[in-house]
Amino acid sequence: MTVVGLLDLAERQRVQALAGVEAETQSELGQFFTPAAAAALIASIPRLPERGVVRVLDPGAGSGVLSAALVERVLAERPDLRLHLVAVECDRAVLAHLRATLDACVKAGQGRVRVEVVEADFIFASTGLDATMDGQQFDLVIENPPYGKLAVSSRHRRAMRGAGMDAPNLYAAFLALSAAALADGGQLVAITPRSFFNGPYFGPFRRHLLERISLDRVHVFESRSSVFCDTGVLQENVIFSGTRSGARNTVVLSVSRDHTDQVVTREVPYDEVVHPGDPHQFIRLSTDAKDTVCAETMLALPCSLADLGIEVSTGRVVDFRARHALRHTQSPDGAPLVYPGNLHDGGVQWPRDIRKPQWFVPASPHDEALLLPSGWYTVVKRFSTKEERRRIVASTWSPLENPAKVAFENHLNVFHAGGAGLDEPLARGLTLWLNSSLVDRFFRTFSGHTQVNATDLRTLRFPAPSTLRDLGRHTTTEQQHVDALVLERIAA
Repeated sequence: MTVVGLLDLAERQRVQALAGVEAETQSELGQFFTPAAAAALIASIPRLPERGVVRVLDPGAGSGVLSAALVERVLAERPDLRLHLVAVECDRAVLAHLRATLDACVKAGQGRVRVEVVEADFIFASTGLDATMDGQQFDLVIENPPYGKLAVSSRHRRAMRGAGMDAPNLYAAFLALSAAALADGGQLVAITPRSFFNGPYFGPFRRHLLERISLDRVHVFESRSSVFCDTGVLQENVIFSGTRSGARNTVVLSVSRDHTDQVVTREVPYDEVVHPGDPHQFIRLSTDAKDTVCAETMLALPCSLADLGIEVSTGRVVDFRARHALRHTQSPDGAPLVYPGNLHDGGVQWPRDIRKPQWFVPASPHDEALLLPSGWYTVVKRFSTKEERRRIVASTWSPLENPAKVAFENHLNVFHAGGAGLDEPLARGLTLWLNSSLVDRFFRTFSGHTQVNATDLRTLRFPAPSTLRDLGRHTTTEQQHVDALVLERIAA
């Protein structure tokens, strides 16, 4: 086996393994085998010494393509370096493919590559439940961890909590355990969804991870569908690397359309990526100079939501829990019920034929508590669609057409003042501000998905109340005009 042909062989093993895995098993284990081109990009990222032995862990190794990509790089670039590879895999259906790939690595290495295949569940093996991996230390962990949620009551989730690190899904669990397996100065390199970079769901995990490793590099794929196109994954993926107990000086940010496209890189200060004073520890990516200028502009704004006397909460009505109070036809006792589908062109169209109930009829004090008093509110969709040009889609609820209490469904974020409405210019100005390209660009630096959490909105900075009210005197929704108004007032 030649060095040049090693990754090609690994890719053939990947394709064969993928063809032989049952869809139900793939879903249960969260398996998405790494294509060879992506594996080569991932393997190009770790720092490699000139000589000695590097102890490498490949957890959830699948067919072994990441290990093969690393071996191919080492054999081509580091003639005096040896590798000790430990590959962990629990799916017996792919173990034969993994062993075939690693046997080829050993043969190509001609004494420079040593391998161990560990047939085990990486989470159980690393938390001491079967003691296979517990306590081992590595110089490098390279991985494409499995994707999938972990139920609170699952054995994996209990094992993680028993080890002192809760994780809401499989890839977070793998990353936490991988960081724990690193020796001081060891590196973690992984391809994962970008979803853990922000939001409250991953907050405890994010803080846990960033306490243990310092980020060295983050690579973003602009395409959500190309990297794992043969496995049906549709999400924003990133490759990131970090060092155990490393310095927090700079981070290399890079971007490409997919794993085969040209890579563009830039180096930024560490605190531009993880702000020292951010209690949520969001990971923010200014992938070009325009992003940096945008972030600097936003962070220099004078007000937080608290400074404005404004709060943001998710809509109170969870429709499947309040079916008894929902009506499709008008009721004299009913209040308007607003769904994301009612939002249109900066305003709220109610009632609207959207196949959702449009009236909420309270039947108890609990139901009454789900209503907000008549007033002006700014509302934002919690989930934007792929057709929408902005991640944040805001509209203004007007009490002029419906001067009564109002119910907002749970897929909306609602801006209010202590549970009451805002004044009209402030509500309209806040809507126009949130719909600007400046806010959208800044939001994309820390959010890689279409969900907009109330926590995300609370972290934004805002202009002074007078500026927002001035914006609110304009009724335009045309994007260029909105952006011109915002930039004119921010630059003033």
